[in-house]
Amino acid sequence: MTDVRRVQSGSPWEEEFGFARAVAAGDRVLVGGTTAFRGKVLHGEGDPYEQTRVACENALAALGEFGLGADAVIRTRLYLTHSRDVDAVGRAHAEAFGAARPVTTMVVVTGFVDSRILVEVEVEAFREV
Repeated sequence: MTDVRRVQSGSPWEEEFGFARAVAAGDRVLVGGTTAFRGKVLHGEGDPYEQTRVACENALAALGEFGLGADAVIRTRLYLTHSRDVDAVGRAHAEAFGAARPVTTMVVVTGFVDSRILVEVEVEAFREV
């Protein structure tokens, strides 16, 4: 049986909705939908570039709990509320993960649990076990 390890970030939604920020199982570490919230503060309100930058930092911090960095990232998913933000979101993503060149999907959605959120980032990483 594979050991499973979970990491919490302190998001108020983790406890309320019953989820972990990141889960490691076998050779994969998955980081769930990560936003620009740190605690109860949304960073970059109204700024898709800044929200993506902070969300990527938050996702990478979760990976750091497993001793991994951007070079271990093999897939990202970017969810954004406006197609007009594609370039800003893409630029912030490239700054965070460009050297790793993960497989990436960008999807426009109708919204998130907090209407101020413009971007949410998911990350999947590979690790040696």
